[in-house]
Amino acid sequence: MSSEKIDLGALNKYIIRRDVGIGKIVSAKKFDHGQSNPTFLLTDIDAKRYVLRKKPDGVLMSKTAHAVEREFRIIDALCRNTSVPVPKAYLLCTDTSVIGTPFYVMEFLDGRIFVDPAMAGVGASEKPLYLQEMVRVLAQLHAVDFKSVGLDGYGKEGGYYQRQCKSLVKVHDSQAEAVDTVTGTRVGPLPNFYKVTHYLQMNHCPDDISIIHGDYKVDNVVFHKSLPKIIGILDWELSTIGNPRTDLANMTQNIALPSVSSGLSSIGDINAPFDINSGFNNSILKQYCSLTGFDFPLPGWKYANIFSFYRNSVIYHGIAARVARGQASSKRASTVAKYGPISIMRSFKLINSSNL
Repeated sequence: MSSEKIDLGALNKYIIRRDVGIGKIVSAKKFDHGQSNPTFLLTDIDAKRYVLRKKPDGVLMSKTAHAVEREFRIIDALCRNTSVPVPKAYLLCTDTSVIGTPFYVMEFLDGRIFVDPAMAGVGASEKPLYLQEMVRVLAQLHAVDFKSVGLDGYGKEGGYYQRQCKSLVKVHDSQAEAVDTVTGTRVGPLPNFYKVTHYLQMNHCPDDISIIHGDYKVDNVVFHKSLPKIIGILDWELSTIGNPRTDLANMTQNIALPSVSSGLSSIGDINAPFDINSGFNNSILKQYCSLTGFDFPLPGWKYANIFSFYRNSVIYHGIAARVARGQASSKRASTVAKYGPISIMRSFKLINSSNL
């Protein structure tokens, strides 16, 4: 953890005013993991722990990114109305005069987070149980009737991929204009980005809708300390109403192509094999389809994977832009930023592959 500062005096005055049962905060330490919204471990005078997530300081590249308000809304709705495992949300503050940016405070989940999707420390016989639990919880999330839990209007219904393409082009183009504060050079566009955009716009995927997490992967869930049981899903910044294939593709790509934590290892090698119909992927798909009622093989699976690499390339590109502007939240940001060109190349190569 790092020692980035939060004004505890101002924070405590606000928390007292909200009267949500949180004691006086005596320390706030920033988590090193995570690339987007700065996240802090809060400890109160009774040694109880909480988590604070805030928007980054400074002028943001995108008006829709870093949406802590949306994170709070969906966590609160799911916690109150479903059995989907999420932390309890205590309060949301949109008053920037308190600590400089909007933020929210949620429950601290004392469990196990695998920063590396290789899940170091989990035995070969146990790992399938952890992955099956991830699929089970994802299917549980996708089964939630979003209107009945207070999330009507949380996102537009239908046309998810086409809307996303339009939005991602705008975000990408804005990020490309970011100028490095040290060298004075532009970040520039991703290679083949517009070719992949054209493919996604000209082709289509079955238009199913559900709540989607938006970045469902190993390091965004908290497992029980010793059991293959998820006790909470974290980092809901990209959540919306969308196509459930998005979460499934993101999850399988993250597991099949680790690891960001150890540099540019296998995902960094553009020649590292990735087969969307591998035995591993098919085992995940079969379980998911069995739980949700989708047909297997899953229609639109290739499209979903092309899109997932495409969208993640824009996310990595955004990290590169924040590094250039001196706004990066993580110490590993400069390494992770290098994944943008690699991810878009995977997307581009998949278009012409024999994968179905």
